[in-house]
Amino acid sequence: MKKFKDHLELVRPFDGIIIILLLLGSFIPLVIFGQSTKNLDENSSIYAVVSIDGEPVKEIELTENTPQESFTFYPAEGQYNIVEVDGTKIRNKEDNSPDQIAVKTGWISKPGETAICLPHKLIIEIKAKDDSNETDDDVIIPL
Repeated sequence: MKKFKDHLELVRPFDGIIIILLLLGSFIPLVIFGQSTKNLDENSSIYAVVSIDGEPVKEIELTENTPQESFTFYPAEGQYNIVEVDGTKIRNKEDNSPDQIAVKTGWISKPGETAICLPHKLIIEIKAKDDSNETDDDVIIPL
């Protein structure tokens, strides 16, 4: 019991408040991500974008009717990535990077999810496009 009292003396009055604020702050990304996916409806189309070195090289719509396919990408000499699509999901099936992080990510299917192979600079992103209204949200107000 004496050790607990010794450690209790090290705690400052505002330490508890700071810890609570940090815990609450850790949920901010969850709230932001939840708001961005809340606007999706049945009219939204979900698609995957495969980019190499920041340049999109393939865009694939992910629907129930999308056939199972594999694509091989060669980002640089001696590097390869095999990307597999199966209906509404996509994954980096195989590559020759040292850590295999993109392969270990597995299947992704929800908007906002990514699979990244850093040594090859290959990124697979899931995005959503609202097909019901094709209006542009950017508004330019003249001065």
